[in-house]
Amino acid sequence: MNNMNPRTIEAISQDGILARNKVLRQTYILLGMNVLFSAVCAFVGMKLGIGRISPVLAIIAMLGLSWGITANRNNGLGIVLLFALTGFLGFYLSHAMNMYVAYGMGSVVVKALVGTAVLFFGLSAYVLFTGTNFTFLGGFLYTGMMVVILALIGSFFFDMSGLSLAISAACLILFSGYVLYDTSNIIQGEETNYIMATLQLFLDIFNIFISLLNLLSAFNRN
Repeated sequence: MNNMNPRTIEAISQDGILARNKVLRQTYILLGMNVLFSAVCAFVGMKLGIGRISPVLAIIAMLGLSWGITANRNNGLGIVLLFALTGFLGFYLSHAMNMYVAYGMGSVVVKALVGTAVLFFGLSAYVLFTGTNFTFLGGFLYTGMMVVILALIGSFFFDMSGLSLAISAACLILFSGYVLYDTSNIIQGEETNYIMATLQLFLDIFNIFISLLNLLSAFNRN
C-alpha cells in the first residue's frame, strides 16, 4: 500500500464511494417499491375484510421469511421473499386498519402514516447530508431490543395499559435509532447488500408506524 501513488489511492477511494452510492440508490428504490406494495396489500386486505391474524403466526412468518431473505440475499429469490414479507405485513395490518376506521379513528391512521414518513425521511436525510456516523449505536440498540423483548413477554402475563404504552414509546425511540444506524451502515460501507439494507429499513419503518399507531390511538381514546 505504501508503494501506491496518490492517483491509485484516489481511484480506490472513488470506487468505494461509487459502490456505496449504488447500494444506497438500489436500497431506496427497492424500499419505495416494497412500502408501496405493502400499502396496496393492506388496502386489498381491508376491502376483502381479512380477519385478525394471530401475532404468533405473524412472528413465525416474519422470522421464516427474514431467514429466507438472508439466505438468498445474493440472488433474485431474496427479492421475491422480501416482497412476500412486506406483502404479508400489509395484510397483517389490514384488520387493525378496518377496526380503526369502524371506530371512527381513521384520522389516527393518517397521522401515524404522516408521522412515520416525517421521522424516516428526517432521520435519513440527517445522516445523508451531515455524514454523521451512527454505527456506534449498534450495542446500545441491541441492548434496548433485549429489554423491549423482555417487556413484551411480561406484557403477556400482566395486563397493564401503562406497560403497553411504555413499550410503544420505547419501540418508537429504538427503531428511530435503528434508522440512523442502518442508514449509517450503508453510508460507511458496512452494509453492501441492498436487499438486506432494504429489509432492515423496511422493518424500521413498519415498527415506527406500529408504535405511533398505538401511542396516537391511546391519546385519542375516550
